[in-house]
Amino acid sequence: MSYAIFTDSCANLPGNLLRQLDISVMPCSYRIGGKEISFNGDIDHFDAKVHYDLLRAGEVISTSLINADAFLAAFRPVLAQGRDLVYVGISSGISGTFQAANMAVTELKEEFPDRTIRTVDSMGAGLGTGLLACRLADFRKDGLDANAAADKLETLVPGLCEFFTVDSLHFLRRTGRISAASAAIGTMLNIKPLLRGDETGHIVSCGKYRGRKRAVEAIVQKYAELAVDPEHSRVAITHGDCLADAEDLAMRVRAVAQPGELIICPHEPFTGSHVGPGMLALFFLGSHR
Repeated sequence: MSYAIFTDSCANLPGNLLRQLDISVMPCSYRIGGKEISFNGDIDHFDAKVHYDLLRAGEVISTSLINADAFLAAFRPVLAQGRDLVYVGISSGISGTFQAANMAVTELKEEFPDRTIRTVDSMGAGLGTGLLACRLADFRKDGLDANAAADKLETLVPGLCEFFTVDSLHFLRRTGRISAASAAIGTMLNIKPLLRGDETGHIVSCGKYRGRKRAVEAIVQKYAELAVDPEHSRVAITHGDCLADAEDLAMRVRAVAQPGELIICPHEPFTGSHVGPGMLALFFLGSHR
C-alpha cells in the first residue's frame, strides 16, 4: 500500500491538484473580529477578495499554528491502516507548526514502530510548500517508498525559490519585518521590496526598487537566473487579490521559459495576512535559493 502524503493548508494548493495527486491537508485556522475560521487548504474555496478587502479596511487578522493533538488525530488512523506517511510542512523558521508535527511523530513512532513516518521541513511557505508536496506525489507515482521519497525531497529544499513583493509596507511594519521609520520612508519614496525565503526558512529582503514595475522585473530576472528545467516543472504564482498583476507576471515568466505547468491562484490567508493585499509571488525549483 502506497504511503500517505500530508501537508498543511498554508501549502496553497488548488483542489484539483489535491484530488489528482491524493494529498491530504491539515487545516489551519485564523481569527477575524473574534471569529475563528478553519481553512481546509483548497484555495479554490478561499474568497480572496473578501479576505484582502478586510485587510484593506484595517481589520487585524491573527493566525495560529496547528498543535500536536491535531497531527495525532490525523496521522493515527492512517498508520493504523498499515500505511506509511510523509508530511511536508510550512517552514520551521516562520511557524511552530512543523515542531508540533515532529512532537506528534515522536509519539506515533513508539505506537507504530513498524511504520515509516517522515517529516520534511519545506523551509518555505505558501505554494513553495505546495510545490514540494506535489513533487512528493510525483515520487510516489514513480514507485519510490516513503523513505526514498522523503530523502529525495530533502535534496530539493535548498533549491526552493520563493520571490515576492508587496504593494504596501504597512503589513511588514505591523508584523515587525521592518521598522515604522523604514516603512514611512519607503512609502514616501514608493519603494517596493523584493523578498525571499532564505536558506534557514526565514523571510528576508534581497532588494529594494523604486516602483512596483521594477520589483516585478526583478522577480522575473530571478526566474531567468535560477530556474532549473522549468519546461518540465511546476511553477506557481500567487497574489493578494491582484489577479491582473499575476497574469502580467505569468506572461513575463512564459516569455523567459514556458513552465511545464503554471499555477496561478490567490495567496492563502495565513502568510497572506502578514504581507497584505497586492502581494505578488513566484515559486519555482532552482539551482539555489
